[in-house]
Amino acid sequence: MSRMELAWFKSSYSGTQGDDCVEVAVTERAIYVRDSKDVTRPHFAVGREEWLRFVGFAAEA
Repeated sequence: MSRMELAWFKSSYSGTQGDDCVEVAVTERAIYVRDSKDVTRPHFAVGREEWLRFVGFAAEA
């Protein structure tokens, strides 16, 4: 099974000073999340609906 190439990006609110950040990659089926400080570690994926619920919850906090 071949691995697809993901296009990772950080939030525009992330600084350039090596702060604690996560990166996300968006595909048709899922949102992938990884630690920007150690991109060799495994990432995880959540469905698009779950991601929207998470972002909505975080925006209310």
